[in-house]
Amino acid sequence: MTSASTRHVANDIPLRRDAGLVGLVGLAHMISHFSQLLLPPLFPWLKDEFNASYAELGFLMTIFFIVSCAVQAASGFVVDRFGPRPILFAGLSLLGLSAWGYAASTSYTMLLCCAVVAGIGNGVFHPVDFTLLNRKVSAPRLGHAYSVHGISGSLGWALAPALVLGLTLAFSWRWALLGAGLLAFGVLVLLLLNRARLDLPAAPVPKGMPSKDDSMGFLKIPAVWMCFAFFLIYAIALGTVNAFAPEAARHLHDVPFSLVAICLTVYMVGSASGMVAGGFLAANPQRCERIVAIGFGLAASVALTLALADLNPAAVPVLFGLMGLASGVAGPSRDLLVKRSTPENATGRVYGVVYAGLDIGQAVSPLIFGVLMDKGQFRGVLLGLALVQCLLIVSAFNVRRVRRVPRMPA
Repeated sequence: MTSASTRHVANDIPLRRDAGLVGLVGLAHMISHFSQLLLPPLFPWLKDEFNASYAELGFLMTIFFIVSCAVQAASGFVVDRFGPRPILFAGLSLLGLSAWGYAASTSYTMLLCCAVVAGIGNGVFHPVDFTLLNRKVSAPRLGHAYSVHGISGSLGWALAPALVLGLTLAFSWRWALLGAGLLAFGVLVLLLLNRARLDLPAAPVPKGMPSKDDSMGFLKIPAVWMCFAFFLIYAIALGTVNAFAPEAARHLHDVPFSLVAICLTVYMVGSASGMVAGGFLAANPQRCERIVAIGFGLAASVALTLALADLNPAAVPVLFGLMGLASGVAGPSRDLLVKRSTPENATGRVYGVVYAGLDIGQAVSPLIFGVLMDKGQFRGVLLGLALVQCLLIVSAFNVRRVRRVPRMPA
């Protein structure tokens, strides 16, 4: 398609319509990420309340991501069968109910059951979100839509500790979780009031092909599995940054706790800023692999600097901000890798399977890098992070390589 015809398509679809849809999907995605960091800030209070170890509290998150992974892979089929809107409403409802269930819990077992409910709710969002964005947003604005989607997730991660800690210190951890549930239901009400914008029929079935034969055909596409591997590796890197990298940098560079506490926040702000720029760069899908390579290459360089250089403690948060910025620039192009490997009639299924790699990676990351932390291998944590980021570059170009391999005719 020429640039003139591309502009014509964009003009045919009003900006206001695209912006309204992207905003609603972004709000829902924010609640998904918000739910992922709802419990960790409360671990000190939950440990005393339920006489639980940190390992037991961490297991709540492991269960959350395992359930979310299974549901994410399966929910794509449901989205393609029934359309994304009812599945989105169900997911938000379950996240709100799980937050209120946490608040009412009187035992560790109740917390565990609520983590299962939260994992079910969280598992629907990527198949729902990308089905809506890919099928309803005009192609020239899709890079910006992915950018907003990524930024909203980062905002959800940033909002969770701020909200729950603030309410816990002001009232109690139970009131904090009640407030979190209220936020989820508030977003649900907003989406219900604007449900017409989210209307999308089930995915069409190709002519002459029975739906039962077509439903699993996407699993034979090599690029789908390469995208799955890419997102699994990406989640390992993200999980390492979220859980271990700031603490590893503290030990290596004698960073005071006051600065360590802001490293992750600075990273997320940098990531959100990078996604804004990445949305413009992703306007040309042909260069998405190169943008991913440049972004994660720069991020790996920062991780190596943190691991090997002799740094002033004040420089550490700045470097985390630069690493987040570089990773954020790659974000929208990262999502385009999947878009370009997805058959038109299987969006929900492909995104469900591919993004299940995110949950698996976040479950695997603590097992690998947690051992290094326990052994005091802090430099090894940051070197491992740089290695994983370099693997993302190789994985992105592998997606392009297998996508170019001609597929056998049906």
